[in-house]
Amino acid sequence: MAIQKYRPLSLLDELQCDVSTLFNIPALATNYATEEWSPTVDIKETKKDFVIHADLPGVKSQNIEVAVVNGILTIKGQPENEKKVGENNYKRIECFTGGFMRRFTLPTSADLDHISAKTKDGVLELHVPKTEKLQSKRIEIKTEK
Repeated sequence: MAIQKYRPLSLLDELQCDVSTLFNIPALATNYATEEWSPTVDIKETKKDFVIHADLPGVKSQNIEVAVVNGILTIKGQPENEKKVGENNYKRIECFTGGFMRRFTLPTSADLDHISAKTKDGVLELHVPKTEKLQSKRIEIKTEK
């Protein structure tokens, strides 16, 4: 008996392809049938910071990379490669494997120099502190004569 991989989003690929063909438009570049996965993320805002929780089951902290470039926060990583295919005891595999990447645009109030990150029980927690509120300033317009 062959191992059956559970791919609930693969039907979206088929639908997208059918709709693209029906309306004679190029298909979008998404592929839900791949091994790639996108971890779920919760983001909340407090008075002093933004808190991001990313569910990363089976991903060790040394396999997670967090970076900020041009105001874009990137979380990427790779879970430990478990070779399940070909083992006799598996009849169905529903856990996603392979690398992942999530990107978020940070607001201008984010203090990019003081972001902190920690992991516990498969959850990555990021704290993005806020900077002091920018004061608006009225600019006097001078009239040249």
